[in-house]
Amino acid sequence: MIKFFLAAALLIAPFSALAEGRCPPGQYPVGGQGVGGCAPIPGGSSSPSTGSSAPVPAGKWETRWGAIAEDKKPATGGLMATGVSVSQKSKRAAEAAAIDGCVRRGGSKCEIRLSYHDQCAAIADPSPRSGGKAAGNSIVASAETLDEAQSLALKECASVNDGGACEVAYSACSMSEFRAYR
Repeated sequence: MIKFFLAAALLIAPFSALAEGRCPPGQYPVGGQGVGGCAPIPGGSSSPSTGSSAPVPAGKWETRWGAIAEDKKPATGGLMATGVSVSQKSKRAAEAAAIDGCVRRGGSKCEIRLSYHDQCAAIADPSPRSGGKAAGNSIVASAETLDEAQSLALKECASVNDGGACEVAYSACSMSEFRAYR
């Protein structure tokens, strides 16, 4: 009797290896009538060594901050002390660096005019008149691109300064940075 079961097991064993037919491991045959294909086994893995078919991220995008600070009290000659910062890891760090830059340039009442992240900023000042001094208000603006920030600042500057000519005094970007996990 044992020989009978052993013989039966040996006859059936080769056919169990053909259960997935012509498909690679982790897939099963589909179709018929001369047209065949393979489909993944639901809940299965195509590769037993990976355990998961989901992609693994290589890193992450980190926000970068920038800021513009100006002195509220004009210095000698009508110029305003200005401090800027770019590519800082936090809003607080960007604002502190901009205030510090303003103070180092002679500012006594420096205040933040603009804090921004993952974008660009520009300052537009009225163009100097024939006497050599600029008269009017400077404008700060931010936008997704450097060109957009400059254009926006120039447009707003001309608007608040009665259509007078303006020029870009400063522009920069603080764009997000990719940090790899390895």
